[in-house]
Amino acid sequence: MPPKIVFMDLEGTLFQKNRRLDNGLVAPSAWTVLAERIGKECLEEEEETKKRWILGEYPGYIEWMRDTIRIHQKYRLNKSLFDEVINEVQFMPMAKETVNTFRNNGVITVIISGGFKALADRAQKELKIDHALSACEYFFNEESGEIDHFNLLPSDHGGKVSFVKLIAKEHGVSLKDCVFVGDGKNDVTVAMTVGFSIAFNAQPELKKVASFSIDQRTGHEDFSAVLNTIHENFTSG
Repeated sequence: MPPKIVFMDLEGTLFQKNRRLDNGLVAPSAWTVLAERIGKECLEEEEETKKRWILGEYPGYIEWMRDTIRIHQKYRLNKSLFDEVINEVQFMPMAKETVNTFRNNGVITVIISGGFKALADRAQKELKIDHALSACEYFFNEESGEIDHFNLLPSDHGGKVSFVKLIAKEHGVSLKDCVFVGDGKNDVTVAMTVGFSIAFNAQPELKKVASFSIDQRTGHEDFSAVLNTIHENFTSG
């Protein structure tokens, strides 16, 4: 039997990640791509926030995001650049086909991401995902094009776990009948919460705790391997 719910991370999972920006601190994402595109000084400051996060200097994920947003505002991130970065991210090969297979088999699909709502919206619309949780939504000033306001949600570590439990409860599904697919060290806690977890071309910390690891050569990533792994290894609770 297929799982009842499949939870999927976004960048590095449903979307391709920028491996060039992976320095091992945290999984590379649109946050880092934006900082690099804004400029060298912005990227350097953004990298410092990652180090502070790893050292536990922020009380929570929201405060880390606030600090990163402060840097985006300092260097005057505008809607044009933001939209450009969001729209150029490519889906993982076979992501659309794999999610479509899930849907055709009655599987509930869920995005769970510590990234931008705009990117989650893209995936949810194009892949027809049932539910999505994302961390940051930007509201831009219509005249200046710069950040006017933002909405933040605690969708990392504990926040991801809480969302997984909420969605499973709403659908009356046991966590044993849920699958999680991700790639980052920030996915460790949620991977340990569900019945079966897949580390997809992941950082070492996630591989250590996941039920199964998929490792593919750079440039040869294929999300359909997730479908095959679930079919061969998942046992319904």
